[in-house]
Amino acid sequence: MQNTRVLERKVFYAGQKIFAEGDSGDRAYLIQDGQVEIIKNGVALATLSKGELFGEMALVDDQPRMATAQALADTSVVIISRDAFREKLAKADPFIRGLLNIFVRNIRALTR
Repeated sequence: MQNTRVLERKVFYAGQKIFAEGDSGDRAYLIQDGQVEIIKNGVALATLSKGELFGEMALVDDQPRMATAQALADTSVVIISRDAFREKLAKADPFIRGLLNIFVRNIRALTR
């Protein structure tokens, strides 16, 4: 049987907040076009562009969003649901899953 799952896409306009620090996270985003700024405590941590993934940490460890994401320019994204993310993660090598959990825990500890 062929996988016919349709990917959900969304456009965020320049200046629009995608999610805020402290929000619960039920999806990650893959940038198709545009730019997204990641902000914590009013400080820009990163500027992301086409092909980059963000919002995934909340899906790995079920913790609230650790930063705010805001579109710098009109930005189109593919939305990756929690279920789709977990399905992919379940197929990954257990070593890779463990490594990912360690990375997320260390990143959160560094940004506290």
